[in-house]
Order: sequence, then C-alpha cells, then structure tokens
Amino acid sequence: MTDTTTAKPSIIVDDVSKWFHKRSTRSLKDAFINWARRKPVRAQQFQALKNVSFTINEGEAVAVMGLNGSGKSTTLKLVSGVLEPDEGEVLTRGRVAGLIEVGAGFHPDLTGRENVYLNAAILGMTEKEIDARFDDILEFSEIGDFIDQEVKHYSSGMFMRLAFSVAIHVELDVLLVDEVLSVGDAPFRRKCNAKLKEMTAQGVTMMIVSHSARQVKALCSRGIVIRKGEVVFDGDIEEALKRLEQK
Repeated sequence: MTDTTTAKPSIIVDDVSKWFHKRSTRSLKDAFINWARRKPVRAQQFQALKNVSFTINEGEAVAVMGLNGSGKSTTLKLVSGVLEPDEGEVLTRGRVAGLIEVGAGFHPDLTGRENVYLNAAILGMTEKEIDARFDDILEFSEIGDFIDQEVKHYSSGMFMRLAFSVAIHVELDVLLVDEVLSVGDAPFRRKCNAKLKEMTAQGVTMMIVSHSARQVKALCSRGIVIRKGEVVFDGDIEEALKRLEQK
C-alpha cells in the first residue's frame, strides 16, 4: 500500500458535480407525435454526481464501486477527460490511459498490426516506442499469425485481447480501467491481473471500476463506494465491499 504521507497525488477530484439532460419522450412514436403537433420535447436534468471529492496517490490501486446508475463510470470518464465536470475540478498528473472502451480506436478494415500502431498512437506512444514494444504486445495478446488479418474477421475475444494488450504496454502514469477485466478466458484474465499488479508495483496509479469482488480484492487495497451520485464510503477495500452490499 502506498505511504500517503509522502506520496504525490496522481488524481484529484475536487467537489465535482455532473448533470445530464434526459428527454421526456419515452419512445420514437412519442417523439414523432410531439413533432407532428409542434409540441416541444422537454429535456429534464438528471444529476449523475453530487459534490464528489477524493484523491488517489501515486502507485495506489483504487476500486470505484456502486450499483448500476450510481455514477461510477461517469466518475471514470471525468478523470479520463472524456467528460468535463459542470462544477468542481478534476486534476491528473502524468500520462493517463483509459481502458474505458477497449479498442475504441481500432478500425475494422485494418489489420491487427496496423491497428496496434494506430491505437498505440492514439494512446500517446511514438512510432519508436511502438516498434520497441510490438513483440511484447503481440506475445501478450496471444493473437499469433492473425496479427496480419483484418480485425473485422477477429472473434470478440481476440479483438479484446489485442486491444487490452496495446493499452497496458503504453508508457503511462495513470491507468483507468472500466469493466474490461473479463476479457478472454480464465488463464488470460489471470495473466491480465498479474500484469496490472506488476504495473502498480512499478508505481502506476490505477483506478478500477468492476463488479467483481474477487478482482478488486486482488488488485486494490482501497475502495470508494458511490451511491446515487455521492461518495458514501472511502477506505479499506474489505469494508468498501461490505458497504456496497448495504441498502
């Protein structure tokens, strides 16, 4: 566990609130009727996060947990920069990579090899860095000769393994992980978890959203529980898992 008295903060979420617009029409039919009647479609505001604050220090692995709709994935997207807060501030230090939508930068008509270079570049790697790590990326992914086939012919498991392998071989300071630890079969998942542990030991800061108690206990020493957009607990992972089960 990181010594919080000397560690530098890698992620600061300071009094953050986030709203989304939710349209009042419930179906395409309702929307069409409203349009035909020249009736405006009213948008309702939904507060996804309310005054959320926490700090994650360098080298910490922290699980962010909550039921569906609690705001945990919104929090992760704010830290990644995909979303911006409506109130408050989010600060990160160093190079941040997000396993939020694994393979989001992959193009189906390009080969696995071409997509490795494309996706790694999107994640901030130079061509020289990719050249140096390509063999490790390929070996970890277990794709083999399929690396030179178009990824549209890959199975979903092959696609996810290659995308995950690219992301974890990026030189980074902060890794954000959202429900992607289920990629591949059981041996591959164990390998992924071992790699994530290795990265934490090397000082990479990790923020993980997962429904798997076993995985967060294996990877994290601290848990943040969010309920209805608010932080209700921040502390030891075992206690966090107990709080998550409480109504």
